[in-house]
Amino acid sequence: MFNTTTTTCSTYHRMWRSWEEEFIFSGPIPSKLGGLTSLQFLFLNSNRLTGSLVSLQQFRIGGNPQLTGEIPARLGLLTNLTTFGVAATGLSGVIPPTFGNLINLQTLAIYDTEVFGSIPPELGMCSELRNLYLHMNKLTGSIPPQLGKLQKLTSLLLWGNLLTGPVPAELSNCSSLVVLDVSANDLSGEIPGDLGKLEVLEQLHLSDNALTSAIPMQLSNCSSLTALQLDKNQLSGAIPWQVGNLKYLQSFLLWGNSVSGTIPAAFGNCTELYSLDLSRNNLTGSIPEEIFSLKKLSRLLFLGNSLTGSLPPSVAQCQSLVRLRLGENQFSGPIPKEIGQLQNLVFLDLYMNHFSGELPSEVADITVLELLDVHNNYLTGEIPSTLGELVNLEQLDLSKNSFTGEIPGSFGNLSYLNKLILSNNLLTGPIPKSFSNLQKLTLLDLSSNGLSGAISPEIGYMTSLTISLDLSSNRFTGELPESLSGLTRLQSLDISHNILSGNIAILSSLTSLTTLNVSYNSLSGPIPVTPFFRTLTSNSFLDNLHLCESIDGSACSARITGRSRLKSVKSIALVAVIVISVAIAVVAPLFFVTRKRRYEFEKSPGMSASAVGAEDFSYPWTFIPFQKANFTIDNILDCLKGENIIGKGCSGVVYRAEMPNGELIAVKKLWKTKKDEEPIDSFAAEIQILGHIRHRNIVKLLGYCSNKSTKLLLYNYISNGNLQQLLQSNRNLDWEIRYKIAVGSAQGLAYLHHYCVPAILHRDVKCNNILLDSKFEAYLADFGLAKLMNSPNYQAMSRLAGSYGYIAPEYGYTVNITEKSDVYSYGVVLLEILSGRSAIEPQIGDGLHIVEWVKKKMGSFEPAVTILDSKLRALPDQMVQEMLQTIGIAMFCVNSSPSERPTMKEVVALLMEVKSPPEEFGKTSQPLINQLTQS
Repeated sequence: MFNTTTTTCSTYHRMWRSWEEEFIFSGPIPSKLGGLTSLQFLFLNSNRLTGSLVSLQQFRIGGNPQLTGEIPARLGLLTNLTTFGVAATGLSGVIPPTFGNLINLQTLAIYDTEVFGSIPPELGMCSELRNLYLHMNKLTGSIPPQLGKLQKLTSLLLWGNLLTGPVPAELSNCSSLVVLDVSANDLSGEIPGDLGKLEVLEQLHLSDNALTSAIPMQLSNCSSLTALQLDKNQLSGAIPWQVGNLKYLQSFLLWGNSVSGTIPAAFGNCTELYSLDLSRNNLTGSIPEEIFSLKKLSRLLFLGNSLTGSLPPSVAQCQSLVRLRLGENQFSGPIPKEIGQLQNLVFLDLYMNHFSGELPSEVADITVLELLDVHNNYLTGEIPSTLGELVNLEQLDLSKNSFTGEIPGSFGNLSYLNKLILSNNLLTGPIPKSFSNLQKLTLLDLSSNGLSGAISPEIGYMTSLTISLDLSSNRFTGELPESLSGLTRLQSLDISHNILSGNIAILSSLTSLTTLNVSYNSLSGPIPVTPFFRTLTSNSFLDNLHLCESIDGSACSARITGRSRLKSVKSIALVAVIVISVAIAVVAPLFFVTRKRRYEFEKSPGMSASAVGAEDFSYPWTFIPFQKANFTIDNILDCLKGENIIGKGCSGVVYRAEMPNGELIAVKKLWKTKKDEEPIDSFAAEIQILGHIRHRNIVKLLGYCSNKSTKLLLYNYISNGNLQQLLQSNRNLDWEIRYKIAVGSAQGLAYLHHYCVPAILHRDVKCNNILLDSKFEAYLADFGLAKLMNSPNYQAMSRLAGSYGYIAPEYGYTVNITEKSDVYSYGVVLLEILSGRSAIEPQIGDGLHIVEWVKKKMGSFEPAVTILDSKLRALPDQMVQEMLQTIGIAMFCVNSSPSERPTMKEVVALLMEVKSPPEEFGKTSQPLINQLTQS
């Protein structure tokens, strides 16, 4: 069965290429086609036809990304056209002004293309126009006021362009308008109050622009409004109380502005409201209790304001709440025990407030809770052991409070926990042995407490620890347990400021480390001589008088030891001077602060010995943004700390960085090039390549920073992690999501190979380097190994690039690497998407590589469906057949002969053939309720 499928796929590909070469139509279009009065669809792209089709009513060629060229102005002569659709194509050029002649046009769908230039004012003459879809292009200039003449227009989608100027007040004359979306542009000026005349308007999206002034109260006259999204602008003033007149309002997003005043109690009249996000503004006062009477409210986000007062017990009335995020305000008083009645709550964020008293044990009644963050408050008492009943919990942050007692052993029941932060409290006792059960934990921070005893061997069994393990500033004693050698994927380790003894040889097994601090202990013996340890400065080993440098890693060198001890003495003297100076400067202010604040100061980033050496962040810095930036280099540097590490690539460590305005970016700190290695400047490579790339499936470079020793790249933050994490999370990923990821990553790679001049090789295509947003759109990332194909060093690349498991076999016998090597790597990724397995893992038939495993399956008598992820096998037959065809495409990509592999352009075409062509126009946004469930 499977062999037949594979043969069919390969045969189909050869036939497809042959058909393309042999059947290219030319000559005039037959005039008799004009007599086909019932003709609805005509696909004649990629031919050499002449003539005209003056009677044509629908022209739709969308969903063909390989279709390029400009939109011919002569199409404006087809005056009978009612539909023109070229969405999701590679068409470029401008929208012809002659389209103003299309007096019968009802739908114009030119979105997700390479079209640029301005929106023709002549479109205002298309009096029959109902749907105008021009989003996701490169359109510039202003929105023509002439569009206000379109009395029958129901949908106007212009989002995701480069439009400037004001929102025309003339749009208020489009009396039939139901959806108006001009978000994600660079529009400025005030929101026209005249928009309040649009009585049938249901969705108004003005997000992500540069709009100013106050929200006009006239918008409350849009009595049909269900979605009002004004986030990420520069709006000021107060929220008009008239917003309570919007009886059908479901979503109100205002985050990321400068709105002030209090939250109107009139929101309580919006009985259909289920999403209210006022985060990152300057709001004051308390939360009106009327809001908690809303029966459908699921998302309530007030992060980053100056709100005061308490969280009232009446919060329990809002049983529909799924996300309650009140962090970074000035709320005070106890956390009400009634919060435990919110049985649908998934996210509970109360961090950086003034909450006091004990954490109510009733929180454990919220059985679906996935995130609990109460850090940086004034909470006291013991941590409720009942929190161990929150079996769905993924992130728990109780840090920077005054919790006492021991860490509950019940935490070992939190089998889905991936981040546990208990730092800066007053906790005592040992690390619970039950921690060995936390097999999904990636970050564990127990620093700045009073924990004691030996470091539990169970820590070494937590092999999922990849981001950070911080045990610093406690009272741990004894030697490092041998089991620590199991933490082979750990990136950051801090065991400083304890009473540890013995040698550190075991740490040489931690091959993924990027930062290490063992300072201020009683450790002894030689420092390992691995490449990583050679990069560390003395700041990583301070005040361990019996640690010594070594030539072979097994014995101390007497000459070097003496020098090392001398350095230690000098270091102690220097630290003493610094400590005395700092003490004089801060002792008076510290006299007036609470014990809790003193704990925060001692663990502040500036005082952490685990931080990267000061010379790495020294001034002067060069900061070159590629677009308008609302942050500084200091904002970026403040975020480069262990708890913000989200990954490690072949060229550097990646941090999640939240800017003061709430914007999230990703910062990659590149590895330093060692003098004895081949001088490959990955920084220059990424700047040269990513600085000029704009594609929806390739991560966007925002800018770069550098000083004499450190280089940083700034990217858009992609919120949903990478493909490897998604596949390993055991989530029930349906075929549609997997297919979307496969197509998106293929399109990004095809862009690099076929649409960049010169063409670009990625050279490290793997699941780790495919990032995903909240809607599972795929983005290619990590271009540290990418090379321009005609660069001076291209033919002489001798250094093996790529990652084990994804490297094409020709790397073993040639240095003339081509884009077909990327195709092989993509084929491996495609097999991982389909099978749910990693490229190499013990579970795959005696450790076989996934390609060999699939080949073995193909040669056996097992059904082909057994290759698929077990979660996919019970899907309808049509979907199973689509997946089996995709396996054939993957095996086509991993052919051992590079010349037999398809190009990425061909791969995209083959993937498109797996499914029916998508509709290129129609409703472009999912219902709001679906958007919310994904966010």
